[in-house]
Amino acid sequence: MNDSQVQPSQVQQDRIKSPFYPRQAEFDCLNQWHDWKGYRSADGFYDTTLEYFSQRNSAGVFDLTPMTKYRITGPDALDFLNRLVTRDMAKIKPGRVAYAVWCDDAGQVIDDGTIFHLSEGVYRLCSQERHMAWLKASALGMDVSIVDETEDVCGLALQGPTSYSVLKTLGLDGIENLRPFGLTTFDFEGAELMVSRTGFTGDLGYELWITPDKALELWDGLFEAGKLFGIMPIGTEALEHARIEAGFIAAEVEFLPAHTTVRNGRSRSPLELGLEWLVDFKKPNFTGRRALVEEKKRGSTWRLVKLDIDGNKEAHGAYIYPSKRGGKECGFITSAMWSPVCKQNIALGTVRAPHGKVGDTLWVEIYYQREMHWSRVMARATVVDQPFWNPPRKRATPPDPC
Repeated sequence: MNDSQVQPSQVQQDRIKSPFYPRQAEFDCLNQWHDWKGYRSADGFYDTTLEYFSQRNSAGVFDLTPMTKYRITGPDALDFLNRLVTRDMAKIKPGRVAYAVWCDDAGQVIDDGTIFHLSEGVYRLCSQERHMAWLKASALGMDVSIVDETEDVCGLALQGPTSYSVLKTLGLDGIENLRPFGLTTFDFEGAELMVSRTGFTGDLGYELWITPDKALELWDGLFEAGKLFGIMPIGTEALEHARIEAGFIAAEVEFLPAHTTVRNGRSRSPLELGLEWLVDFKKPNFTGRRALVEEKKRGSTWRLVKLDIDGNKEAHGAYIYPSKRGGKECGFITSAMWSPVCKQNIALGTVRAPHGKVGDTLWVEIYYQREMHWSRVMARATVVDQPFWNPPRKRATPPDPC
């Protein structure tokens, strides 16, 4: 066998370990990990309930390193982004972060993500999925550079009411002036630490970005600063609960990326996902604009809804009906949970228009099991407008120290 031949047993099949993995492993009591774009990502470390409450009562730390990150630069960087996404990126000044979606020519959402305006003409696009082929195709004819820097930048989400106090104790002077969706930089052990006031929990929180060689020092610094503020690592399951309470959508849950669907009608437009506020029809050109203009004229087929459901039986995967009598379903639940902080049975779902207007009453068919016996209940559900969890502290600048 020559050097170019490799036996199957010699192929490295383990997932990529984040630079933070050595510290995460010290907390891990469950050995429950899943694949996130080739990386090991923890479902949880010891107890989902404790991890969940850290985001609401103290400070939880989630590893963002597997998130796909693209650095976008060049004379046409702004024009490229304005062609790519539906919102007007010219309004996002340096030092700010924008939530955005991008669509195919049919106006169907490919993905959502955040765009960091790092400095004049320099951007970072972060998303759950990988999109280099689509980005390159969208950049045809433009003088723009797109570089995948996923492995060059690692990140931590620090979320919860004591997150500000942790960063102040870490020595990040001036962090109190950082507004929601703002970003700034600090010197940390001789490296640049970028901090953005962003997150996926709908609460006070920050995201910290640094080079991999300083990852463990950042982790150690955070946990030393946070030892009196209830800091703990959290996994995806705890973060998922916070996401639902915040009313945030997730790819592969509330929608399927348009380029992955096979059957017509399985993808969604931003209008159908409640994201019309992200679509700037005043922009003369962006991918999917013509289709979205037509959809706005004729009306959307689907509507994303937030539901306050009677009772305490979680509505995972349930059908939604316009009447308690059942009959033809009008939609289905995509995310559901009993919210400990809201004391509500809540869910996100998608229903066919004209159903699902704010204030409408719908009915959810829930099946649940107790002691090997299955039961069925038709639960009343009210369509609500606001996030289920929306504390004033997430907007307060400066935040209250805890």
